[in-house]
Amino acid sequence: MAIRALLRLVLASLMLAGTSAFAGTVLVWGDSLSAGYGLRPNEAWPILLEQRIGESKLPHKVINASISGETTAGGRSRLPAALQAYKPSVVIIELGANDGLRGLPASAMVANLQAMIDASKQAGAKVLLIGMRMPPNYGPDYTSRFEKAFLDLAKANKTRLVPFMMEGFADKRNYFQQDGIHPVADAQPVILDTIWQQLKPLLR
Repeated sequence: MAIRALLRLVLASLMLAGTSAFAGTVLVWGDSLSAGYGLRPNEAWPILLEQRIGESKLPHKVINASISGETTAGGRSRLPAALQAYKPSVVIIELGANDGLRGLPASAMVANLQAMIDASKQAGAKVLLIGMRMPPNYGPDYTSRFEKAFLDLAKANKTRLVPFMMEGFADKRNYFQQDGIHPVADAQPVILDTIWQQLKPLLR
């Protein structure tokens, strides 16, 4: 009887350890810049993020649900189902670049990002917003409003912000693929370091 009781205790401990192996889920909600366009499966920054979380012994797993070509409107429509399915503790919203490249109104982008921030918070998740900038050929007025949109959203919602995803290498042509838009593998650790500074406090 004592042996059976001991076995039951060991089994219960194993089951508890299995369910508590991950204290939370980090949901990466982005476009091709996070989906790893043009990269090998193990090179994109969300994969490197998962590795760093493991090395840091933080009890979180990473779900990368990014889709190449995604806009803020598409992300907004898909997010409720993802929040229900993954129940993330942190949502990294990396969307807006495709809105900008298509010249869509910044006001529409802001409305979509705000809706995603609201939905994430209502689901109990912390939010990290990833900002982007448009090249100067889009005109000073549009590029200024586009960049400012992320700053204003982060301030209004008191969310952490990475002002510019490509900080530190945006002017280095060798860090981009032939299209001049998507970063190469060598740029992915730089992106991770930039994001990690704002993300790490949310994982405590």
